[in-house]
Amino acid sequence: MDNDLLTLLRSVDTPTVCNAIEVAQGKRGFNAFTRGTMLANDPQGVMVGYAVTAQIAAVAPPTEDAAAIRARRMAYYKAMAEGPKPSVAVVEDLDYPNAIGAYWGEVNTTIHKGFGMSGALTNGVMRDLGDMAPGFPVVAGSIGPSHGFVHVRSVNQPVKIMGMDVRPGDLIHADRHGAVVIPPEVVEQLAGAIAKMQETERLVLDPARAEGFDFNAFEKAWTAFEKART
Repeated sequence: MDNDLLTLLRSVDTPTVCNAIEVAQGKRGFNAFTRGTMLANDPQGVMVGYAVTAQIAAVAPPTEDAAAIRARRMAYYKAMAEGPKPSVAVVEDLDYPNAIGAYWGEVNTTIHKGFGMSGALTNGVMRDLGDMAPGFPVVAGSIGPSHGFVHVRSVNQPVKIMGMDVRPGDLIHADRHGAVVIPPEVVEQLAGAIAKMQETERLVLDPARAEGFDFNAFEKAWTAFEKART
């Protein structure tokens, strides 16, 4: 992904990317996106990057010995630090929908931002909302006060976040609306698809914002919009 595309993707919201993927594919039906309402620590935050995946759990304490738990934790941080940039931490909480362990707070957002990562996506819990690392978006399944018995269960394997399947290395776009996995076959077409989609939407938006807009103006604008959209 070149810098121009990265800059563009960071400037648009996730619904725009979701629609643009359909424009690039030339059809409706793209479904690699999260379901349900997710929560964002920064309403303006946008993350774009290649997924570095992991699984955690926190309701019950780990059953392995401390050395094994620490070794996996270090393997986790090494993977996050060394993953191809731009990168996004995509962490599945295996306790979902009963997740209680707030893995994402002041400490982990600061560490992952220090690694140069773009943000974190999880079906799990976040906390420390006033103390998270600035400029490090987190999109999570819930907010809670406790870390429980949180521990890393696995690293670099397929995960599921709010109904969306993510593999290591998938290109992620996420913001306060949720997240999408961008199919690799549309990446080169994405900039043009975003421009086309925005141009198509203006066929309705510009008349609707103009003085004197009425049903006749709407019908004319909508007819043009229908002919142009995917």
